[in-house]
Amino acid sequence: MSINHIIQFLVVSRACRTTEELIAELEKLLEVYKFDFYGVVRNPKPNENPMTLVLAGRWPEKWPEVYISKKFVLIDPTVRYLGQAQRGFRWRDAMMAFRSDPHVKRMGRMMTEALRYGLEDGYIFPVHGRSGLLGNLTMGGKAIELSPVEMTLFDAVAKQVFWRLMELSRQAGELEAAGQVDTRMTRREMEILNYLAEGLTSNETAKILEISNHTVDWYVNGIQDKLNAKNRQHVVALAFRLGLIS
Repeated sequence: MSINHIIQFLVVSRACRTTEELIAELEKLLEVYKFDFYGVVRNPKPNENPMTLVLAGRWPEKWPEVYISKKFVLIDPTVRYLGQAQRGFRWRDAMMAFRSDPHVKRMGRMMTEALRYGLEDGYIFPVHGRSGLLGNLTMGGKAIELSPVEMTLFDAVAKQVFWRLMELSRQAGELEAAGQVDTRMTRREMEILNYLAEGLTSNETAKILEISNHTVDWYVNGIQDKLNAKNRQHVVALAFRLGLIS
């Protein structure tokens, strides 16, 4: 059974001593499942070139250049869905999640172009750490059906290969240290954080909680410091990413 190959990879990958050995084992597993393309990627931000964050991967010829030149990372439904996903999902399911999005037509054009490069469908598995989403394993090509058990096991593969690659390249400690934030919030901070996420102003929040505007701003500044956020919008974005609000 193919499942046995996944279990074997989870065992063997722990013993790999170089990135080359680990990538070779991963590619053997993906070959069993007939996935032609894959990527192990650190979490990209809108202003970053995602290809510079690839820890390992194999893509269709010229597809990375097209992806970068057309800035697909800004509207890629799989990348956007990653921000809220707790487990692996299928590429086409991500597209369905944004069917009412104002950028849905551009997303559709991206998926059509990807199809021309042999990226018919695939799966993506998020990897989380203490500071939220850290990266992912994506794999695709022809449309392949994975069972629920296989999806669960590939979630484990994603976590293992991501962290082993980070360890072998001595980046694991740097990644977590750079992203560490204090997510411990008081009851009042959580109240204000949720009102902030709903778009309420300090004045509106102050009236609801029967406190002063100055006090609300004081709490917001404290939350911003805890999350290492640049502004209120960044506070809300990080709070969603860290699962503090939903």
